[in-house]
Amino acid sequence: MDYYIVIPIHNEEAYLESTLNSILGQTLPPKKVILVNDNSTDSTDSIINSFTSKHTIFQKLNIISSTQHMPGSKVINAFNEGFNLLDVSFDFIVKLDADIILPNNYFEIISTHFRNEPKLGICGGFIYEKNSTGKWIINHPMDKDHVRGAFKAYSSTCFKGIGGLKNAMGWDTVDELLAKFNGFLIQTDPNLKIKHLRPTGKAYNKNAKRLQGKAMYSMRYGFLITCIASIKMATKNKSIKSFWNNIAGFMTAALKNDSYLVNKEEGKFIRQLRWKNIKKKIYA
Repeated sequence: MDYYIVIPIHNEEAYLESTLNSILGQTLPPKKVILVNDNSTDSTDSIINSFTSKHTIFQKLNIISSTQHMPGSKVINAFNEGFNLLDVSFDFIVKLDADIILPNNYFEIISTHFRNEPKLGICGGFIYEKNSTGKWIINHPMDKDHVRGAFKAYSSTCFKGIGGLKNAMGWDTVDELLAKFNGFLIQTDPNLKIKHLRPTGKAYNKNAKRLQGKAMYSMRYGFLITCIASIKMATKNKSIKSFWNNIAGFMTAALKNDSYLVNKEEGKFIRQLRWKNIKKKIYA
């Protein structure tokens, strides 16, 4: 199967080379990899140049956006800029972070999953991070059927069906909800272990703490589901502050009458799906 990769990159000099080498080592190589250098101020640009000069699958795109690393808007803006350089001749498209190491057979297995299940829309593995003793352990705070935003692969039909990626916090949740709304399946493969070189969220701006609640508003969760989801998140993070930040973000967005990421029909589907999952866990 043919696939493209787009990698948004901002000040990744410590990790980028490892990521790109893991792409070069794939048993099923991509047709093209777009390296979107988003306003980097370190040696990221020279690292990109060293790879593009030696390997034709890599193509560089320089863009200038905000220097702040805010989850959602900055990274998806960079992704979309890179995606615009590609044609539509692909079986699946991959949004990849610049601080991970993939198993050598990662995309060969991903392609097998897409080939075996025509309704499969989004596919990926699981993130592993080093703990204090240097051991690689799984870090998957969401449900096990959720594909992390660091390495999402979308079938061409699914990507088109969901209208691409939303330029906002919550993009890597709403994409899966819209995929399900459009009849696509989500699959994770526990045998695909991705090494994450930088702990999740370490590079994010401190002003991003309330954006999760805003994202829940934008996905039309409603207040009650937002409260339940925030309690779950606070419990996993062992931080009551994250609960109040979520609620504050939700209420601020509601009072400002912010725009939604989904329409009313999609929002109704999302709430029904959330309630179904909540009840399933309660009565499990």
